[in-house]
Amino acid sequence: MSQKTIGLVSLGCSKNQVDAERMLAALRREGFRISGDPAECDAVIVNTCGFIEDAKRESIESILEFCKRKNQKLRVVAVTGCLAERYRDELAAEIPEADVVLGIGSNGEIAGAVSRALSGERVVSFGEKTALSLTGDRILANAPYFAYLKVAEGCDNRCAYCAIPSIRGRFRSRPIEDVVEEARRLADEGVVELNVVAQDTTRYGEDLYGRPMLPDLIRELCKIEKIRWVRLLYCYPDRVTDELIETIASEEKAVKYIDLPLQHISGRVLKSMNRRGDAALIRSVLKKLRERIPDVVIRTTFIAGLPGETEEEFLELLDFVDEQAFERLGCFAYSAEEGTPAAAMEGQIEESVKLRRAELVMERQLSVAERFSRSLTGRTLTVLTEGWDPENGCYAGRSYMDAPDIDTRVYFTSREKLLPGEFAEVLIEGSEGYDAVGSRLEASL
Repeated sequence: MSQKTIGLVSLGCSKNQVDAERMLAALRREGFRISGDPAECDAVIVNTCGFIEDAKRESIESILEFCKRKNQKLRVVAVTGCLAERYRDELAAEIPEADVVLGIGSNGEIAGAVSRALSGERVVSFGEKTALSLTGDRILANAPYFAYLKVAEGCDNRCAYCAIPSIRGRFRSRPIEDVVEEARRLADEGVVELNVVAQDTTRYGEDLYGRPMLPDLIRELCKIEKIRWVRLLYCYPDRVTDELIETIASEEKAVKYIDLPLQHISGRVLKSMNRRGDAALIRSVLKKLRERIPDVVIRTTFIAGLPGETEEEFLELLDFVDEQAFERLGCFAYSAEEGTPAAAMEGQIEESVKLRRAELVMERQLSVAERFSRSLTGRTLTVLTEGWDPENGCYAGRSYMDAPDIDTRVYFTSREKLLPGEFAEVLIEGSEGYDAVGSRLEASL
């Protein structure tokens, strides 16, 4: 049989992307050729997101679009990821055009399932959630100079609005040696930036070692010679310990940036969300971070319109955005998800009100972010070059202040040619909206 070509579209979060990258590696081991062009593929995998309504809609639209494009060449559409896991038999029954439907516990079967489907068999399989492998080779789906490093799977936090525990199962960490070994392999392949992720990164290690091990892990990752940046995403405020703060502050390669989804500031709303900690704890953690880590950049997210959120509680959130002047912030309208406690709460808020509240938060944040961007003028920042930007006629990259895919960029000129993945020292000379603008200094790292 001639070599078959397969493509993969991964939707949703970076953690889902890591799963997709492991599937790509498994497919290549079994002799498939990987392509980013669906027109030349015999099979396409849609690795879906099932977290909120918009993500589910995008996943379904993507599945149906590829099913419509089936022809003599493209013969198989496979569906994996959170939507497949969450809706299982329902998805398999309602989209019969999908030739393969695998739950997350069956990701390891992907190569065999696609081969069987190419031979005319429909494959539907849902293994135990714990069968999802947390280790193994990967084919990076993003630029080769950065990678997401998933250190744990699942979640035990049970936030009232969140379906992730029912989709991904209980929290389980990877052994620290396993994580570090993967990080070394990535570094040998050219990765210079590690973005550490999990559903609750700050909980890493508790289940295996009886205590939080994130500080220990950071210190080990920072020892890897070829790694330049180690960035923390998806941290919970009640688990940000003094040891973690000191580790970020003292380790040179630990990026002075933390992603800290807070979701709200009203004590009553936080309690309704089943979030641990109150407004006092949140403010205390933020104060410690800013005092102990000079120039720290804090990214956060909020949810507007949880059932029962009053106008006064929403205004409290707006005032908090002004008060804290977060460098990076996103706000989402609450999405009622089947099977979650919040979906059954009284006081559901009209969609238009939820959307408007989220918009108001982002409008308030726009002025905060623009003010922060202007304050960077005159500073010299180390920038990870992402490539030439033809639209702006200059290079584009990210400073330590910017996580990949979600944050802002630095646009800069350079008299010497730069390659993606190279670091440059950039003098910031101004800003355009959220983004910084500058020029590369003669000396580069």
